[in-house]
Amino acid sequence: MILSELSSQLSNALLTIHSQSVMDDKSVNKFLKEISKALLEADVNCEQVVQVYNGIKEELDNMSQDVNRKKNIKRILKKELCKLFDPGVKAIKPVKGKQNVILFIGLRGAGKTTTASKFAMFYKKKGFKCAIVNSNTFRTGAFDSLRHNSLRDTIPFYGNVFETDPIKIAKDGVETFKKENYDLIIVDTSARTIQEESLFEEMKLISEAITPNDIILVMDSKIGQSIKEQVTTFKSRIPTLGSIILTKLDGHSKGGGALSAIAATKTPISFIGTGEYYDSLQPFEVEGFVSRLLGEGNYTILFGAVPQASDSTEISVLNSSLPINGVFTMRDLKEQLLSIVNMGPPSRVLSMIFGFSEFPKIEGQEYKVKKYLTIMGSMNETELDCADFTKLSDMQSRILRIARGSGKNSKDVVELLDNYKQFQSTNHPNIIRKKSSKIQDAFNTFRNNELEHLDWNGIMRQMGTNSGLNLSGVSGDGPQPRRR
Repeated sequence: MILSELSSQLSNALLTIHSQSVMDDKSVNKFLKEISKALLEADVNCEQVVQVYNGIKEELDNMSQDVNRKKNIKRILKKELCKLFDPGVKAIKPVKGKQNVILFIGLRGAGKTTTASKFAMFYKKKGFKCAIVNSNTFRTGAFDSLRHNSLRDTIPFYGNVFETDPIKIAKDGVETFKKENYDLIIVDTSARTIQEESLFEEMKLISEAITPNDIILVMDSKIGQSIKEQVTTFKSRIPTLGSIILTKLDGHSKGGGALSAIAATKTPISFIGTGEYYDSLQPFEVEGFVSRLLGEGNYTILFGAVPQASDSTEISVLNSSLPINGVFTMRDLKEQLLSIVNMGPPSRVLSMIFGFSEFPKIEGQEYKVKKYLTIMGSMNETELDCADFTKLSDMQSRILRIARGSGKNSKDVVELLDNYKQFQSTNHPNIIRKKSSKIQDAFNTFRNNELEHLDWNGIMRQMGTNSGLNLSGVSGDGPQPRRR
């Protein structure tokens, strides 16, 4: 989880004060000290910590005697954290149907080239016609790395290993893709290990040559509050700097300091990097981020994943594919599992749902789901459409054949059959159909741009927390989705 240590400390502080029978000044001061300690350990600047401390204390002190302070403490903390992480400026978003040229800049080691590929993939899923230009002539292997990612993601790529002038490469690449009417053209530039004068000069010349709609600075969260100096320097040399993508938030405790430091520079954060995989680049929205930090979930991101995973037609097909006679087959289970996988790792999806943000030991569930899908891929039509495996002839040889065909052992096949049997007995198709209908209603509401007016807790109560799929028996460790 993003900033898991900070999230845990904040949640513990709230839990402690809510457990107090009386919320007196002593318990409030203890709560404020715990919050301050958590923020300082996340490398948040001392002055900003003091502002959060004073903001919470002032609002609590100004409450009248008849107001329940305990019920309002979480709301007040959330409000102050939003102030802490909010730069007060919105990032520029690409406009579909128009030609958007985005220039990626940054220091070496921040993951700029990888992030450029993730950025392209994010917008490709949204229906943009994307292309990538490699003008990084400084780092050996940058061309091959970006080309490999582009080929894998089927995103058009432009580069020239025989040309040493990055300005010419950038200009030629952008002009080529503009002629072919691409919506989003991403230009990756050279990076350095320090803030060299030549780096800024090259960025300035490339910017003048291609006139980008937005310039995105990619920064590594591990440097914490020191990022403020870096951002200030870039902004002073490149006044047209648009926004920042902060990477590696899943691996460093200093991420909170980096976020707050960027907010202090009044520079918008467009995305945050939360892992190595292509779906780990997430749009940064302050209130949703703080909600997730406090264990409330983030439904904006959760339902934002639904259109990427499937459209309403696919949800309708899934709903109608459930047989009216109440027979639930292995094929139906396979479709359910594929729907979950398409939304991203189950651990990440569950972390966005209220009540599941700190769900223990959910990492690794995606491996077992994928293992089950591999086993089902080795089943024939009769086995997939059979509702009772015990009635099939020669079950022992069937299990051995499925195990060999999937590269698994017999124990894994038997484990899948046991889980399927349990799932079948506790999840009647008519119940799943109703839940699927609720998912479709929520999805359509999202499509109609009514997101901010939704009663999220009500929707989740209607849908049910498992959306028709019981993964209670799923655990274990193993390979993860493909890396970026």
